[in-house]
Amino acid sequence: METIRLTAALSDYDHVRDFTSGVVRAQGITLVPLTIRPHEIFFRFMTNHEWEVSEMSFGGYCSMVAEGDRSAIAIPVFPSRIFRHSSIFVRADGRVKKPEDLAGKRIGVPEWGMTAVIYIRGWVMHQLGIPLQKIEWFQGGLNEPGRTEKIVPVLPPGTKLTTVADRSLSDMLLAGDIDAIFAASPPDPFRDGDKRVVRLFLDYRPVEEAYFRTTGIYPIMHTIVIRRETYERDKWVALSLFHAFDAAKKRCVERIMRPGSSVPVPWLFEEARRAAALIFPTGDYWPYGVEPNRTTLDAFLLYCHEQGVCKRRLTAEDLFAPETLVLARE
Repeated sequence: METIRLTAALSDYDHVRDFTSGVVRAQGITLVPLTIRPHEIFFRFMTNHEWEVSEMSFGGYCSMVAEGDRSAIAIPVFPSRIFRHSSIFVRADGRVKKPEDLAGKRIGVPEWGMTAVIYIRGWVMHQLGIPLQKIEWFQGGLNEPGRTEKIVPVLPPGTKLTTVADRSLSDMLLAGDIDAIFAASPPDPFRDGDKRVVRLFLDYRPVEEAYFRTTGIYPIMHTIVIRRETYERDKWVALSLFHAFDAAKKRCVERIMRPGSSVPVPWLFEEARRAAALIFPTGDYWPYGVEPNRTTLDAFLLYCHEQGVCKRRLTAEDLFAPETLVLARE
């Protein structure tokens, strides 16, 4: 059978690996997988569109669409999802002891448009009731100085954001020049065991579970995009890729749910079943598609618009290949 050759840049997720290894095949496609770290994938695809299929920052992609950039189109596959209450770091002896203390403080972010940061600010605004304007924001590299925004935001009126080019956010937190960091990855001092830097929520799992019960939001970090010219030439690739990603994910879930899982984590299958009962009660574990994720998608798109990441309010229908939207409604 004749196939088309597509190169795809993806992180090394277990729930994607059966597809990238060839165990699962996308009909009509010969996949050439590249395994690259997410930050580099996003930068290289957004800058040069170096491959046909790419993992993509969800915030970055939404901003592109809002700007009218049609160079890529997404399919509703979400390889990375994580609650972000664990991603707030403060000084152990600092001024932030509880969530409400964030009001009036100085907070550092690696990028205003970072997906993890968008979700945290959404929680600050909607669950804590703290407006963006009640915080002094600083943007810079997490552990190395000089990080710049991939997409320049249009800040809401009265929002103060200072770019710091000559210092890292980690150094600023240790020096007491900022009070907290919102970031997708822990700062180096925390990783290195420096007791001066701690999570705001030391026991974050109950907080995140309560957040989900209240909001129904399970944050989506990344999606999958197709270079526009590839999609326009062969629109069938959208559903072919969707089905392959979904099949690989289902095979992974089956492995994890079995006692004696192939993943070397004690009691993992029990933890997976507990998570399924809370977050995926319909039985579709880690669902792809639009409708099963409508609550999270709508909330995130609201946050993007409120925070100036997207210049216009988007809907899920603006983001994904139409063929996959029809699939999700069936």
